Amino acid sequence: MTRPVAVPAMEVAPRARPSNYPPEFALRMAGRVKRALGDVFGLRNFGVNLTELAPGAASALHHTHSRQDEFIYVLEGRLVLVTGDGEETLLQPGDCAGFPAGGPAHHLENRGTEAARYLESGDRTEGDEVSYPADDLIAVNTGAGWRFRRKDGRSY
Repeated sequence: MTRPVAVPAMEVAPRARPSNYPPEFALRMAGRVKRALGDVFGLRNFGVNLTELAPGAASALHHTHSRQDEFIYVLEGRLVLVTGDGEETLLQPGDCAGFPAGGPAHHLENRGTEAARYLESGDRTEGDEVSYPADDLIAVNTGAGWRFRRKDGRSY
């Protein structure tokens, strides 16, 4: 398969499935649109997404990764970064944030009246486990995709 050398980011089709979360959690991602930019170029070791959050939308459930590092860079709009136990930081175009593996839980919220866009990147470390402190959910990257279970070990 021939891969492009460059593409207009906004011409990359949004993900067909808006969320990998189990259905009861996926509903909470309404208003989030991701364009998997790294996949267009066949990147295997890390992912890059152009993500848009409509007003009222969130980037993800409040979470932390065991092995994966994450980085975001705000392009448009204003976002609230919620970390740890509810600390909030306003992010505007040109602002960036990084989340080392094992760091505090985090997510973004668009509390404004206009859409916001940001770039997010993270590695694809097999065996990464994601913890969701506010939800009965754990995710494990098996290399073949994410597997979700409840905190007591039962599958979704």
